[in-house]
Amino acid sequence: MRDLRLSDYRPVSSLPPLPPPPARAATPAVDAHTHLGRWLTEGRWAAPDVPALIDLMDSAGLAAMVNLDGRWGAELEANLDRYDRRHPGRFATYCHVDWTALTGPAPGERLAASLARSVSAGARGLKVWKDLGLSVRDGDGALVLPDDRRLVPLWEQAAELSVPVAIHVADPVAFFEPVDAHNERLEELLAHPDWSFADPCHPRFPRLMAALEALVAAHPRTTFIGLHAGCNAEDLAWVSRMLDAHPNFHIDIAARISELGRQPRRARALVLRHPGRILFGTDQVIQRRATYEIYFRFLETAHEYFPYSVLEPPPQGRWCISALDLPAEILAGVYSGNARRLLGIG
Repeated sequence: MRDLRLSDYRPVSSLPPLPPPPARAATPAVDAHTHLGRWLTEGRWAAPDVPALIDLMDSAGLAAMVNLDGRWGAELEANLDRYDRRHPGRFATYCHVDWTALTGPAPGERLAASLARSVSAGARGLKVWKDLGLSVRDGDGALVLPDDRRLVPLWEQAAELSVPVAIHVADPVAFFEPVDAHNERLEELLAHPDWSFADPCHPRFPRLMAALEALVAAHPRTTFIGLHAGCNAEDLAWVSRMLDAHPNFHIDIAARISELGRQPRRARALVLRHPGRILFGTDQVIQRRATYEIYFRFLETAHEYFPYSVLEPPPQGRWCISALDLPAEILAGVYSGNARRLLGIG
């Protein structure tokens, strides 16, 4: 056993088994962070069987899903046709913008016009991915960060159109640290070496967080949703300060219960302090009933030390999490009320 590989180690907890997780959300829920399009799946629809997806939604108590994969132009139309228009009230699709506009003249104005066209077609918000700040470059080859002044017309257009900006800046802190024996997400980075931003050619994590705050502060009329627990799930004091300082800033919990659940008292305090600013979301590309049940357990129960993922070993680190046991009135907002208010749905 001294030669057992870590990748083959599968410890089984000696604690007594927990009760089953909730099978349905305690109140009708809106998954405000899903991927249903073709952008991340090499041209295939992430949800190949929409009636089966709706059956899953109904059985799990999901009133609606927010699809972050709309892109722009013909791809946006295809997403709207497949989801929003065919199943009104069950889906809300966000658009993207094409950052190649930054290589030409008047990029901010061109991006703002693209957003206006997409919203006119039916997009309910703007999704901004982590490539802004990590890989998007202008015509001179310079990296473009979220607080770049050339993007001001885009953010102001979102305010004029009253659509939220769901923004993913940076990535987990460990992705910016050396891939060595001290990195707590070593297995994940070894499996996905392109996820590492440890090379100093990339901006450092604090610089990206500073850019995010500068952006939010500079556009108080624009509603921003900091995806993945405000883009800084490890540092909830920073997230809480952002929520205190910037009324236009909101967060979702998508793909970060692994971080929130290993600091459950601090995470619960964050939600109780900002109950109108937290959105339920999962970030699933393949929608699994078992994953929803983990989220329901995390939000609704007082259970301790349970897996945050259906995968074994868990993908984001070898630890378990504990639940938040949120009050019913808080759950109603987190599950759907906050998302419905920001998106103007239902």
